[in-house]
Amino acid sequence: MKNVPIQIEISADLYTKNPNSSELGQKILSNSIELINEIGFESFTFKKLGKRINSPESSVYRYFKNKHALLIYLTSWYWVWTEYRILFATTNIPSSKKRLLKSIEILTQPVLIDTNFTFINEVLLSEIIFAESIKAYHTKNVDEQNKNGYFKAYKNVVERVSAMVLEVNKEYKHSHMLISTIIEGAHQQKYFAEHIPELTDIDKEKDTITNFYSNMVFTLLNE
Repeated sequence: MKNVPIQIEISADLYTKNPNSSELGQKILSNSIELINEIGFESFTFKKLGKRINSPESSVYRYFKNKHALLIYLTSWYWVWTEYRILFATTNIPSSKKRLLKSIEILTQPVLIDTNFTFINEVLLSEIIFAESIKAYHTKNVDEQNKNGYFKAYKNVVERVSAMVLEVNKEYKHSHMLISTIIEGAHQQKYFAEHIPELTDIDKEKDTITNFYSNMVFTLLNE
């Protein structure tokens, strides 16, 4: 991606203190991404994070009330960034079909490091999204959190690409279901390819997942 000055804005409801506002906050974000990838979200604690960054555990709590709030923040950051990538990549494409295809590519292909954000490793963050993000909304408090806007960033991505589906076929009645299925399915297929390959057909072909979902979408849309 081009190195242009952009700012990822995350709802203030998702943090106690904006981690993007200080060097320590950015250090918390970058190291939490690395640590979650190393040991998994279940084993991740603020105590372990504090030890890793040589800062008291209490300093992490100044930014996030608990590790679940941190996970929601990280997943929200990823989806705001993804929506930016979709918008940036499709703005000057006149064809609605090509805009939708480009969006599917962004949603299904491996991400690359974005040099605009030196404190976020987007590749590692995407691994958290694949393996751990479902834990952000599969909770007993999901309805309340949804009302409070915790999943707005994810919903915005689905809404934006769903609108592209309707541009291609305005009669299609399941656009949100289609896009959320693509996103969750692509994540699952990537996870299967890495850990349970017998459950997927991914091989050395570079764009297996993208091709599968692109073909599925345009077949359903009769295009």
